[in-house]
Amino acid sequence: MLKELYQETRQHMQKSLEALEHHLSTLRTGRANPAILSGVKVEYYGSLMPLNQVGTISSPDPRTLVVQSWDPNLLKEIEKAIRDADLGLNPTNKGDALYINIPPLTEERRKELVKTVKHYAEEARIAVRNIRREALDKAKRLEKEAHLSEDEIKRAEVEIQKITDEFIQKIDQVLHKKEQEILGG
Repeated sequence: MLKELYQETRQHMQKSLEALEHHLSTLRTGRANPAILSGVKVEYYGSLMPLNQVGTISSPDPRTLVVQSWDPNLLKEIEKAIRDADLGLNPTNKGDALYINIPPLTEERRKELVKTVKHYAEEARIAVRNIRREALDKAKRLEKEAHLSEDEIKRAEVEIQKITDEFIQKIDQVLHKKEQEILGG
């Protein structure tokens, strides 16, 4: 029963870490990253489609994104969707594809981005701590329901804390890596 609790706790904490990584991947850091466009939706035959479902996004160099549509008639719609997405990007339509130059970040913008990254990391830490609290509550309920000993529950609390510390450390590593990317990029 406790092994299942540890596994479930780990899975929930992993999802929090993955959510943080997803949020951070969408931030523009001055380097061309196709994930920047992950939230862009394009009008296609009357419905909104994610950009990656109507074309390919590549990064031939650190400062350029190239968007190629599978339907050449859709390039103007894609261009409009990118401009309307309020990402501060200005695509250039060259007939066969859209080319997006990623401008270097100003020092002020870098500092704003670092604050945003720290905010996302803190949200992830809070989520992990909430998962820890829920796991500890479940362990206490198991003590009553499954008649586990006090020693088993103490060991469970220690194990849950180890898992929590591991994920807080992973969050800090992701934060540090993204800060370096922003400040060094």
